[in-house]
Amino acid sequence: MAAIVSVKNVTKTYDGGFQALKGVSLDIEEGEIIALLGPNGAGKTTLISTICGITTMSSGSITVGGHDIQRDYRTARQMIGLVPQEINLEPFEKVIDTVSFSRGLFGKKKNRPYVESVLNTLSLADKMDNRVMMLSGGMKRRVLIAKALSHEPRVLFLDEPTAGVDVELRKDMWDVVAELKRQGVTIILTTHYIEEAEAIADRIGVINNGEILLVEDKDTLMARMGKKHLTVELADPVADIPAALADYNLERGADGLSLKYTYDTNADRTGITALLADIAKAGLVLRDVKTDQSSLEEIFVGLVQGDAA
Repeated sequence: MAAIVSVKNVTKTYDGGFQALKGVSLDIEEGEIIALLGPNGAGKTTLISTICGITTMSSGSITVGGHDIQRDYRTARQMIGLVPQEINLEPFEKVIDTVSFSRGLFGKKKNRPYVESVLNTLSLADKMDNRVMMLSGGMKRRVLIAKALSHEPRVLFLDEPTAGVDVELRKDMWDVVAELKRQGVTIILTTHYIEEAEAIADRIGVINNGEILLVEDKDTLMARMGKKHLTVELADPVADIPAALADYNLERGADGLSLKYTYDTNADRTGITALLADIAKAGLVLRDVKTDQSSLEEIFVGLVQGDAA
């Protein structure tokens, strides 16, 4: 796929010398969902604000749909929809009017059928004549997305879109994002909920201290960096791990009824066969064996802690 957003060697240094972005380069492919993960202060919001033209970069270049965001700001900005973290809506305005007003800000002609179709996609059709103040927090976030989509952008930035939203509404929002992707919208998501990125993103970008640590296909990343865990459930509890099993770096369960072994699926040998044989030699009786793979959250934490070390 072609890159619809291209960020090249972008830096941002604020007055006082703080460098929020340090030579960031990132290509975002048309039609994908990319999740940007990073701790607080990593540079996620600064990067989004810079691409959207809200923050001025210190150096580097950014294009959206081939349009330079500085030399051709108006055209580039019209291709972008932005959903900010903060809910800042006119409380007494009707939903349909506030979305239509945002469309007008980008010089688009009135198009009520299109606005209604956006509201329908976001399950707001029955709320269009309600005043914003009457909506729940989750519905207000949907209105923010509708406003961002009102001018028919090709790129949508979602900056912590489910912050403060309960689990059920968060999953509803995932469905909304999936539907927008089906409609051809490119989506860039920042989130603190790593399960959100794991559930809906095509690619994962990790940013820390103003630098991109990696950008990779989600499944490839999890296969490459994820480790598998073998949990051996025992028939009888053990007070300590037998000395004969010390080389396996096992973790003993709190109740003594399980042993956890971590291994690399890409290694030539996993060591599982030898482990099971040695467990039997140690006189332990197995009740069950199960495996699971490390989550994206574990991979993320490992990357960030490794960068900070």
